[in-house]
Amino acid sequence: MALIETDNLWKTYVMGAEEIHALRGVTVSIERGEYVAIMGPSGSGKSTLMNLIGCLDTPSKGTYSLNSKQVGEMDDDELARIRNEEIGFVFQTFNLLPRATALHNVELPLIYAGVPAKTRVERANQALEMVELADRKSHRPNEMSGGQRQRVALARALVNNPSILLADEPTGNLDSKTGVEIMNLFGRLHEAGNTILIVTHEPEVAAHAHRAIHIRDGQVEKDVRRAA
Repeated sequence: MALIETDNLWKTYVMGAEEIHALRGVTVSIERGEYVAIMGPSGSGKSTLMNLIGCLDTPSKGTYSLNSKQVGEMDDDELARIRNEEIGFVFQTFNLLPRATALHNVELPLIYAGVPAKTRVERANQALEMVELADRKSHRPNEMSGGQRQRVALARALVNNPSILLADEPTGNLDSKTGVEIMNLFGRLHEAGNTILIVTHEPEVAAHAHRAIHIRDGQVEKDVRRAA
């Protein structure tokens, strides 16, 4: 059984008298350990698909199973647990707490999960080491560059050892050199065994992935695997 399995996934928004179909029957299967880019122009439905995979939204029709569990059958508590422990999120805008240190920002998911303080600090330190930022752990976001802030966000996403790392335009707010550094870091995380999904409209970012699922008008236009 695949790690991520969607079957005929639809997402429809009702705007007044109009129905907008953001997704129109998307069926994809992603194995554990894959490195996948979800590509498409603005408005294609790629962010909607990511929100469904990340359990941030629910489909209008169709089914989604994560780790062999039907997401549609989960209650709010189970969904919250999945979002906190099974999925690591990385956003274009970093989403860090401005007054908190790097270490405390990374600790946050562990606080929500009720992990004891000593273990939290150990695991947050380990996550910062993984993204090569241990020397900045007492710095606040405004004392760091964009690339360093994105590394903190990555460490926070990794701290719960999630099944999937979901990244939405992770280099969107970075200069090209820093963007390459972050993508190289994703490559190392994939080699370490992480399953990675990156939503992007940039071909040079998608080129780092081993597979690209192209979404257009809410449907899978093509699904391309890169030769190993």
